[in-house]
Amino acid sequence: MDDSPDTIGPDLTPKRTLADRGRSLLRTFSTKQGLIGDYDYGFLFKPNLPFMKKAKRAAPFFGLHDRMPVLLALLLGFQHALSMLAGVITPPIIIAGPGGANLGGDDSQYLVSTSLIVCGILSSIQITRFHIYRSPYYIGTGLISVVGTSFAVIPVATGAFSQMYATGFCPTDSGGLKRPCPEGYGAILGTACCCALLEIALSFTKPTLLKKIFPPLVTGPTVMLIGISLIESGFQGWAGGAGSPGCIDRPSSGPFSVCPTEGAPHALPWGSAEYIGLGFSVFVTIIICERFGSPIMKSCAVVLGLLVGCIIAGATGYFSSAGISAAPAVSFIWVKTFPLSVYGPIVLPLLAVYIVLMMEAIGDITATCDVSKLSVEGKLFDSRIQGGVLADGFNGLLAGLCTITPMSTFAQNNGVIALTRCANRKAGYSACFFLIVMGIFSKFAAALVAIPAPVLGGMTTFLFSAVAVSGVRIISTVPFTRRNRFILTAALSLGFGATLVPNWFSFVFTYTGDNRAKQGFFNAIVLVMQTGFAVTAFLAIFLNLILAEEIEDEAVSFTANEADVRDDQEEWARIRRGKEDGRKSEEKI
Repeated sequence: MDDSPDTIGPDLTPKRTLADRGRSLLRTFSTKQGLIGDYDYGFLFKPNLPFMKKAKRAAPFFGLHDRMPVLLALLLGFQHALSMLAGVITPPIIIAGPGGANLGGDDSQYLVSTSLIVCGILSSIQITRFHIYRSPYYIGTGLISVVGTSFAVIPVATGAFSQMYATGFCPTDSGGLKRPCPEGYGAILGTACCCALLEIALSFTKPTLLKKIFPPLVTGPTVMLIGISLIESGFQGWAGGAGSPGCIDRPSSGPFSVCPTEGAPHALPWGSAEYIGLGFSVFVTIIICERFGSPIMKSCAVVLGLLVGCIIAGATGYFSSAGISAAPAVSFIWVKTFPLSVYGPIVLPLLAVYIVLMMEAIGDITATCDVSKLSVEGKLFDSRIQGGVLADGFNGLLAGLCTITPMSTFAQNNGVIALTRCANRKAGYSACFFLIVMGIFSKFAAALVAIPAPVLGGMTTFLFSAVAVSGVRIISTVPFTRRNRFILTAALSLGFGATLVPNWFSFVFTYTGDNRAKQGFFNAIVLVMQTGFAVTAFLAIFLNLILAEEIEDEAVSFTANEADVRDDQEEWARIRRGKEDGRKSEEKI
């Protein structure tokens, strides 16, 4: 596992001249080997059907600095971009929708476009790895560590908007219906920018200390509860729409008697069989792609499921083309802006979000090094962790300034690296290029915003469940000693309770005076206590620090990657034993 020439000391290798770079570029774009190479492209598209002959050899592995053909880099980069697409567009659609800021269609289209552009730009920062002048520190990992809009901020944002509308921070009409609240969205962005400074500061701490303060015992249940809390909104969308007041309340009359509203194409009451069927068309397609799909289909299964759902919805009249026709041809960052401010009640929940994002980044970078066949220990690895966490926090700050909610390092692209056996940064830069192009052409974003809620709900339910399973996987690496079981039980008791009964703490404080600072302080406590994953995170951190390990509880801990390695070794051992048994039986015959 050779990481060089990405060394942390001074680079003493001879510098390539401009003429050398020019000749190399000319060879790349003027020769068959540079453009196409001898790669087996059929490997990426060959489906896994029962009657088809399985490949006897694996595809070649492209390391971090290996030469690779331009066509292959573009193809694998497009695959990375598709695998990210669903995760990148989901948070802005939900936060700008009825359950969030209730922004209009134009604002939603802008946010989806900007999310794609910002993810492409900020991913290139992680992939490039910049050295901070006259210091041992870096920004970025130098790996295919792509970033996308974080799911973790969704429950905080939706909870904050509910409170903003209840307290009058966001407007409502005379009938109690929520009006668009760009000021509330700006408050989310401004507060997120300030809280990003926590992750930036923690990036200069040794990874060993971070893992001691925020071990899997803390991050596992927190990530799991983030996924669990999100599944509710996904399932509500699957049945027709999320957000109350709205069609989910099934009023007998009025604009929300059908979903999404009266006058919409093929509007039906919430929970109609047609809506459930649309969501299942997405869900079943994802399963079929996983079972029978080629490598490129498996890594893009969620997007293919969304595509099939959109085709069915379009053929049966659920799509409205009005938003697509009205959308501008192109868009970019800051075409629309929001007034930035700091909303005190969400400071603590957002600090918990950034702690989770930091620990997720450490785990994802470790996994990326592993599938890229690079070392997962030593000074260079620690330097990659430091650079990745710093870039993660810095990207969160830049995202807020670019009108997008915080970013996180995406884990699903590690699966693409493992499937395609390509860890080369050229594929990463290609993915950034495609994301930026998708975002600039805003008709594409308008089409994504026009996707019916049941189709989007079938996809997001699967994605949010994947987040919850990631938390379960992290928990599985924790030794189940008596102390650890007690911490998990105590933290999850409040976390599950707050998730299942979100208004349980709404009536504790009865203050109705004019002191806005005091009221804001009470609102902050209420929001933290009603955000399940935040309660779990803070309580787990506290108990982990004050409860000492008992002598009989001492156990050797191991990471999720080590757990996977052990399982893989056992699986290969079973396969080899099966082949040997088959060979012996053939020899007897």
